[in-house]
Amino acid sequence: MKPNKKGAASNRTKHLLFSLNDEEYALIASYMKKYKIANRSRWCRETLIAHILKNLEQDYPTLFGENEMRR
Repeated sequence: MKPNKKGAASNRTKHLLFSLNDEEYALIASYMKKYKIANRSRWCRETLIAHILKNLEQDYPTLFGENEMRR
């Protein structure tokens, strides 16, 4: 097996599979065509991870509650 230039940490060995209905698939296909996205796997991965990181950042525990910080 040829070593990966980016290192062993970037090897993608886990798979995630999900299903879409016709409308969802058409929406994604038209979006990708409009914005000239060629790598669907990369786009899905980056979009999903960005959403997760955004939510984790918003849900991060703080020392004070939101109401206390606004005072």
